[in-house]
Amino acid sequence: MSRAILLVLDSFGLGAARDADQFGDQGADTFGHIMEAARAGKADNEHRTGPLELPNLERLGLHAAHRAKTGGPVSNGVTPTGIYGYAQELSKGKDTPSGHWEMAGVPVLFDWGYFPKTVPCFPRALTETLKQVCNLPGFLGNCHASGTEIIERFGQEHMETGRPILYTSADSVLQIAAHEETFGLQRLYDLCAEARKLVDVLDIGRVIARPFIGEPGTFERTPNRKDLAVPPPEPTLLDVMTGAGRQVISVGKIGDIFAHQGTGEVVKAAGNMALFDATLAAFDRATPGSLVFTNFVDFDQSYGHRRNVAGYAQALEEFDARLPELLDRLQEDDLLLMTADHGCDPTWTGTDHTREVVPIVGFSRTHPSGFIGERDTFADIGQSIASHLGLPALRQGTSFVE
Repeated sequence: MSRAILLVLDSFGLGAARDADQFGDQGADTFGHIMEAARAGKADNEHRTGPLELPNLERLGLHAAHRAKTGGPVSNGVTPTGIYGYAQELSKGKDTPSGHWEMAGVPVLFDWGYFPKTVPCFPRALTETLKQVCNLPGFLGNCHASGTEIIERFGQEHMETGRPILYTSADSVLQIAAHEETFGLQRLYDLCAEARKLVDVLDIGRVIARPFIGEPGTFERTPNRKDLAVPPPEPTLLDVMTGAGRQVISVGKIGDIFAHQGTGEVVKAAGNMALFDATLAAFDRATPGSLVFTNFVDFDQSYGHRRNVAGYAQALEEFDARLPELLDRLQEDDLLLMTADHGCDPTWTGTDHTREVVPIVGFSRTHPSGFIGERDTFADIGQSIASHLGLPALRQGTSFVE
């Protein structure tokens, strides 16, 4: 029986979506702008220089998919051997849960709640209740901010006073940063659990625990991030698989994104290369009819949000170099798909996600290779996996595999 593996290169967009102007993102192009910066020598660091080299992704069709979207120049005359195309997003937001739920067959067609770009940005009733319930002296931040910048700005005061750092972004999210040693990791998790209860009435998608360590000037976020998301509003591909008795292995933050609903075995790892190792190990033990579902978060949190073009380019090349290990493991009737959940153009203004189409690039010896065109929804990904695995059709999406 067939298996499927779905890899999400978190934030790896292929150009502005049809409605990008509604988000202030007309002209964003995560992949294209990284390639341009690399060609111009603006994506060099101590580990990489020169043009972006992604031979395995290019061979499968990534560059061809990007050219189809943007009308850019032909790249090296490479004829794709994989399944390739790109997808528009139906969901109303450009956030992580919306993108992942949609690719699993459930577009987010309702409006999330958001916090205003004011200081303070959180309702006083929320912060006062949270302070009393968790017996805290107060909070720092209470604004829109970049996660690394706000830790540098308030980290020392947080350590001295015990006041956690609250902040948000353009996403539907409340984030709480605290020092693992002086504040305590479990205490941070407990605080976020209380916050999760309080923001439900505000329709906030996620509460995120952002632990860090170190001293002023050397603060560093740790891999112990924890996302507390609301569950999807209806059954996703993962629920369908679980209900059918199929194996699901969720690697990285997939379990958190789906509120551990239908996510099966959850495997954690820190860093893209460790996530790739965990994905290979999961695929090695995946049973017939199963799905391995991995999110590679570093593209987004370490490079996209931090507007680190060179780091993003290097991470892409490192990912590409590992692909042969996975391709060699594919059995005759397995299906590999790679995609993204939104964009996060590291050349764009600000530090937020960008509204972009996402790539669909994959390989199967069972299904014909070639261009699958522009898809109207990420849900086509989940529908294709359901079709490949012989599962009942999902409510949303159209399969691109026979």
